[in-house]
Amino acid sequence: MTFLKQDLIKMIAAASLLFAFALPATAQEMKIGVVNIPALMERIPQTKAALEALEEEFAPRQREFIAKQKEYTDLVEKVQKDAAVMGETERRNAETSLRELGRDVTRIESEFREDFNLRRNEELAKLQRSVLKEVTDFAQAEGYDLVVGDGVLFASAAVNITDDVLRAVEANYQATGSR
Repeated sequence: MTFLKQDLIKMIAAASLLFAFALPATAQEMKIGVVNIPALMERIPQTKAALEALEEEFAPRQREFIAKQKEYTDLVEKVQKDAAVMGETERRNAETSLRELGRDVTRIESEFREDFNLRRNEELAKLQRSVLKEVTDFAQAEGYDLVVGDGVLFASAAVNITDDVLRAVEANYQATGSR
């Protein structure tokens, strides 16, 4: 019987030691958050400000394109209206002018769209780097051990911190005077 008591005491001691070492590991839970970066980028005021600045930057070129388009449509209407009374040479010259003007319109539009998309992508990339830094700063300030972004298939509302980060980004944006 004493042998059984000794084994029982050893098992209780071993279990106590196991719980003593395991308790701190379970007591310290990890703080995990999920941020929906595309939704955050869409909702932050900096995105709207950047897009408005781009529209303002490209407004003169857009007006030039619209004027060139109007010139082309006016010439098309004039040629169609006067085609019956034009001579052969005059009609050929008008058709040549139409083709050249049409190519100009297409070229201007293509260059405009390409330049606009390049600048938009540059601004959005710069903005995304800024947002990722803000997420990192927020996570460190709030004591998160892990914050996950892209590639999340499901996140419960308990770990989704997108709205919290949005409020922090908006507050920082207001505090810095909408740079």
